[in-house]
Amino acid sequence: MTADFKDWWKSGTPWIWLNAAAVAASLIMVTGLLLLIAVNGLGHFWPATVWQFQYQAPGGETGQLIGEIRETETISVERLRDSGTLPPDHPEGVVERYLLKIGNRDITGLDFRWIPAPQILERTVPDDLVVLERSEWGNFYGFLESVKENGETVAGQQEAWLELQPRLQRVTEIRKQVRHLEKGRIGSINYQLERLRLRQRELELEGKDTPQALAEIQQQRDALQEDFAALQKELNDLYLEMQRDSASLRVMGGQVVDIPLANMIRAYRPNAMHLPARMGFYASKLWEFVSEDPREANTEGGIFPAIFGTVMMVFLMSVLVTPFGVVAAVYLREYARQGLVTRLIRIAVNNLAGVPSIVYGVFGLGFFVYFLGGNIDQLFFPEALPAPTFGTPGIMWASLTLALLTVPVVIVATEEGLSRIPSSIREGSLALGATKAETLWRTVLPMASPAMMTGLILAVARAAGEVAPLMLVGVVKLAPSLPLDGDPPFIHLDRKFMHLGFHIYDVGFQSPNVEAARPLVYATALLLVVVIVILNLAAIAIRNRLRERYRELEQ
Repeated sequence: MTADFKDWWKSGTPWIWLNAAAVAASLIMVTGLLLLIAVNGLGHFWPATVWQFQYQAPGGETGQLIGEIRETETISVERLRDSGTLPPDHPEGVVERYLLKIGNRDITGLDFRWIPAPQILERTVPDDLVVLERSEWGNFYGFLESVKENGETVAGQQEAWLELQPRLQRVTEIRKQVRHLEKGRIGSINYQLERLRLRQRELELEGKDTPQALAEIQQQRDALQEDFAALQKELNDLYLEMQRDSASLRVMGGQVVDIPLANMIRAYRPNAMHLPARMGFYASKLWEFVSEDPREANTEGGIFPAIFGTVMMVFLMSVLVTPFGVVAAVYLREYARQGLVTRLIRIAVNNLAGVPSIVYGVFGLGFFVYFLGGNIDQLFFPEALPAPTFGTPGIMWASLTLALLTVPVVIVATEEGLSRIPSSIREGSLALGATKAETLWRTVLPMASPAMMTGLILAVARAAGEVAPLMLVGVVKLAPSLPLDGDPPFIHLDRKFMHLGFHIYDVGFQSPNVEAARPLVYATALLLVVVIVILNLAAIAIRNRLRERYRELEQ
């Protein structure tokens, strides 16, 4: 037995099993983490049951609460008695208490409230209970009493729900028109007016502000102002149309509140929904999450600008980091004399990969933004000063900072790929009359392209999740305009942008309503993982295609 055990131990089999167990444990932990994020995040969009509670306070007075049960916990009676939530004569032990999302923040001042189970006298699930998603002040819970048009009741309790839906759909269509006018046509006119102002200032600085040139600019400005006035009138008419209808709802305590439909995003009755209706609602909420702009301090609505900003920044970073990393690797491997200096450079490159990312952010702010961007403004955009154009954080400086952060990864991966190419291939190419540059461009680099893509994959994986440097060089809580739009030059590298990683930080730690924002933190984190996986899969697919293409040549 002892000899067999020693032979088994020396064979290396225990280490194989140990490695397999470590890999399996890592996979289980990663899978568990993703499941935890998915359950807590994706469950937020399912239409939750809304309860109506009759309760009795410690003083004996009774009341009513309406809301969703967000959390249940077990707590000692002693703690509740000390806080005055339970009467002093309540028996010892533990009880359950519920965290209710009661909404109606503009009326109650609270969005969540704890209620212990012993206080509950009765709880029901009314089918006619209505939930309103609003553009501000969060959710509203109540019973629909009537629908009004210009202050006059057009439908009572029985017909109110059927009358509400088409009118709310009408308001939704008007809201889309308003958004198109504000962000599209009016936004474009404001952009052109600003360009004219800068053009006039440029002529003044150059001494070319002749009466003819100024008259031409004024003529263009007058035409734009005329279009702006017409669009502003159309916008005001749309706002008046939106304010026409309202709904009256009875809230807990019996108070009746009038809410304009212009403030409503969606109205639904979750307790009366059957499974297909719930699934349709869930799909619409998911689509809203990935396609709409955020609202309510980023705790409601969607995160499309953050998705767009993250993907665009990663693409810009990839375009910047790949040529620099590849050129540096080619020089170190193919041209540089292999000696002490080259070894020191490689050591420096490897050490750069371990520098904290916030240090890169400070460097990017000081060098790219203040020094390089400030000089660009002085040379090319003097008409805009003192307002900075490139002398302020923006998506270009964020991409350059992350390119600097990830370039060591690309250099190391590319060098490894170049070192694996047999020297006989280089010698054969040179023997056939090709120059060294032609050999590199037509033979060596194509064969090393899978290694370059591996470095790019690692760079994308790291850059997409970085947050600390971005807080200094371009990312913001809410960006009014995307870096890519229909106004020339179409790609605006000077604009600030939103990022999924920073959005997670902002919603999770800077939100004024932490309990409401918590599910969105999980949902955004899951979406960030999905975006990184999609970007990596795309790069992996390209790498595999290149690897298959040049496999025969390597053999």
